[in-house]
Amino acid sequence: MDKKRSVLNVSVSVASKFILMLAALIVRRLLIQKIGNDVNGLNSLYIDIIGMMGVAELGVGSAIVYSMYNPIVKGDKKKVSALFCLYKRLYRIIGTIILAAGILVTPFLPKIIGDYDSIDKSINVYLTFLLTVVSVVISYLYSAKSSLIEAHKDNYITTGITTLSKLFMYGLQIASVIIWRSFTVFALCKIAGSLFAWTVTEIAVRKKYKEILSVHESIDKETESEIVKNIKAMFMHKIGTILVNGVDSLIISIFIGVVILGKYNNYAYIAGVVSSTIALFFSPLTSVIGHLCTLKEASNTKRYFDYFYSLNFALGVIFFVGFYAVIDGLVALIFGEGLEISRPIVFIITMNHFTTYMRNASLLFRNASGTFYNDRWKPVAEGTVNIILSLLFVNILPEDLKIVGVIFATILTTLFICHIVEPYVIFRHVFESSPKPFYIRNYLYTVLFTVCLVVFPYIAKTLGLESNGIKGILLNGSLSLGVSAAALFIVAVIDKQFRNSVFTALKSIAGKLRAKA
Repeated sequence: MDKKRSVLNVSVSVASKFILMLAALIVRRLLIQKIGNDVNGLNSLYIDIIGMMGVAELGVGSAIVYSMYNPIVKGDKKKVSALFCLYKRLYRIIGTIILAAGILVTPFLPKIIGDYDSIDKSINVYLTFLLTVVSVVISYLYSAKSSLIEAHKDNYITTGITTLSKLFMYGLQIASVIIWRSFTVFALCKIAGSLFAWTVTEIAVRKKYKEILSVHESIDKETESEIVKNIKAMFMHKIGTILVNGVDSLIISIFIGVVILGKYNNYAYIAGVVSSTIALFFSPLTSVIGHLCTLKEASNTKRYFDYFYSLNFALGVIFFVGFYAVIDGLVALIFGEGLEISRPIVFIITMNHFTTYMRNASLLFRNASGTFYNDRWKPVAEGTVNIILSLLFVNILPEDLKIVGVIFATILTTLFICHIVEPYVIFRHVFESSPKPFYIRNYLYTVLFTVCLVVFPYIAKTLGLESNGIKGILLNGSLSLGVSAAALFIVAVIDKQFRNSVFTALKSIAGKLRAKA
């Protein structure tokens, strides 16, 4: 495994995430305070609607980038160039389709926004939505070049470009909110950020991969057939992702309203930041593991999977128990008083993000090994069941629990479809072993995490801890570390595999610290 490249990719990704997280929180706070929480809800809804339009992407990116791993390892620049040219053409078509879809959806926005009549009429939902669509379409114009960089394991370059462009956009948005207090100007800043990223990506690719760009090759029939097969599979995965993530927000918007959606998204946003921050330790390794799979090092691949899964769980327990402990005080501190939601909703949000987050290892190795085709029907089943359960719960539950029902539907589909099918594909087709021991381990870990969430408020209440203010956040955060440490100690005592993985990680860290000393 290319350890130096992996460490560089992970280090840059983690640093970038923290910088962008802080900037995004400042922008969201100002947006809520200067323009209103309803605009915050609208902005979240726009992103989810456009995400649903992203089905047009068909999974082209993942399929073609995976196809690049082998020729890159073999030094076949002509084949890499052919794949790049194909990728570029497809993404121009996809961008056009998404733009057309955005224009078609625009007239129906008042129907999608459940509490449209209560929205400030000075906000032009049609214009702001279209501007958001254009900013996303621009990103498709340079996606091929970004993926070319990442296929060569140079994720740190794309991460740096993303960081610079988003900081540029956030700076403009902060100025627009403070000076003009205009959601329209806020949306225009997204276009400026996309144009900035496009320009910098062009410069970086032309400088580093000039040989590949100068060659214009056509793809051979065998590779084209493989890509089409993978695209079909990834299209179904894309459908499933949209039916789960995008539909949840749409159902909340239609049946409850964007004001409530805005409050929910403040919590979900921070939970998402937690998930993506931890995932940054692993996702930049996709291309590295992809190269490992290409070399058919099955035993090493299984060893890395066990290692990643154990560390993933340990980090997940620490971060998500911490999230549950401090999130109410954190939302009040960051976004302002009066935006808190009930504890049952906080509990269900935490469980949803944790169960989704626990798929990281399986998805990482599936994407790296290119086994998209083997679980192609899973996302369709997942999305269909999620929609049916969400609509059922949102109609039968009382008003204050409707959001709980929508999110609980997602948890059920994640636990009993994703957590079964995804590991099965990896163990059966990559590791060539039975997934049964993993299933037992995974569900026991989930039960233990749930117990941590259940007992935490009782311990906090017994100790008389307040949730508000900086003092409350620090005390609850400290208590969450104690609860997490106790849970992980139990796992370490019982689970030898987990114990060995954590010991290996600690040994590696200690060795690096001694080397620096």
